[in-house]
Amino acid sequence: MKKSYLLLISTLCFLSVRSQTKNTATYIPVDKTLFEQIVAMDKLFFDAYNTCDLTTQDSIYSEKIEFLHDKAGLITSKEEILKGTKANICGKVTRYLLPESVEVYPINNYGAVEIGHHRFYNNQEPNAKSIPSKFIIVWKNENGKWKITKVISLH
Repeated sequence: MKKSYLLLISTLCFLSVRSQTKNTATYIPVDKTLFEQIVAMDKLFFDAYNTCDLTTQDSIYSEKIEFLHDKAGLITSKEEILKGTKANICGKVTRYLLPESVEVYPINNYGAVEIGHHRFYNNQEPNAKSIPSKFIIVWKNENGKWKITKVISLH
């Protein structure tokens, strides 16, 4: 029984690592132009995030935003998100994208979903270790303008 349990655990670990490696190593954008547009929007948004440009952030968030954070829960108020950013992020936290982790997939008649990993550094805790975390952002193309409609932030 003990031997078969160890074999099962070993197999699951191998498949998990193999699956993660395979997905990351073989990702090729379905639509290279879309990929480049979303990566550019990610940069625009997070440059604003890192410099506390709340006006730009406000212009990119959809009025119907859904922000799901594994620790804070669901926030559906753009004003609440911006207020929280101003109070807790501005001048304190910097986000760094891990560019090799980004994947972008089209969503027909809507926009795109961006999946990747990033790190956050808190200058209030300079010795704290920054562990990469996963994010998912759903982008909607509204008359040629990209808006963030959903965010899933996992730490």
